[in-house]
Amino acid sequence: MQFIRDIHKACAQAQRPAISFEFFPPKTAEGDASLLEKTIPELMSLKPDYCSVTYGAGGSTRDKTLMIVDRIQREHKLTAMSHLTCVNSTKEELAGVLKQAKDLGIKNILALRGDPPGGTGEFKKTEGGFEFSYELVEYLKGLNEFSIGVAGFPEGHIACKEGKHVDWQRLKDKVDHGADFVVTQLFFDNADFFEFRDYLTKLGVKVPIIPGIIPVMSGSQIKRFTALCGAQLPAKLLSRLDPIGDDDEAAKEFGIEYATEQCQELLRGGVPGIHFYTLNKAYSTSRIVKNLGLIS
Repeated sequence: MQFIRDIHKACAQAQRPAISFEFFPPKTAEGDASLLEKTIPELMSLKPDYCSVTYGAGGSTRDKTLMIVDRIQREHKLTAMSHLTCVNSTKEELAGVLKQAKDLGIKNILALRGDPPGGTGEFKKTEGGFEFSYELVEYLKGLNEFSIGVAGFPEGHIACKEGKHVDWQRLKDKVDHGADFVVTQLFFDNADFFEFRDYLTKLGVKVPIIPGIIPVMSGSQIKRFTALCGAQLPAKLLSRLDPIGDDDEAAKEFGIEYATEQCQELLRGGVPGIHFYTLNKAYSTSRIVKNLGLIS
């Protein structure tokens, strides 16, 4: 397995974008089977460069996250990154998770502060743990065993009351503490991403900044997601999505069209790759990647 920082270097040298997918640990055995035996094999035909697996709110899916990352790497020979959060963990407990990850051959960690248990309420530092994600980044850097990714927020983090520029300056601080690349939260207006990228570039950030794209699959679902994370749905999107109503098939087709156009503009703008939030489904992401002509 490769370090993701090296994957991006190789893609840059080859003058092509890196394509990556994100999955989440299912809650049922049926969901596990669908992800591992259907979705991932189908997406492997697109020849992705790497993938990532999320870590549930409050660290609730730790063991399952590592299991899925391990199976992806062993069964599909695809570099996979494990998310890791500061929530509900002391430094010693995090050290145990990282030892387990290393023993499984996991070389890439997305370092996050994380959401509270249940995904709601305010973050509270665990006694003996880390309060900020930059501290986790610094700790990982000191181990010198992992390639480290961090999250970026093109519209600013929902919890940052000081505004998006303060949030972006804090992201720069995470890079200064050792992050190798940035993966963004979902967004739907590319102007937000380009402003975010250009601001960080002016601050001196030189690591890859990878846009995270989610295809709309349902009007109600995407409105729920954006309300939780603070992303905005632009008027041009809502003007097409609202008339669709509860027709999820029509919403899915619109989502493929919108995300394809969004990705085309991002690629013209020189992004180093695109990270797709798949929601553990293959259809929309497969259609978008094929529309982009990114299959070698």
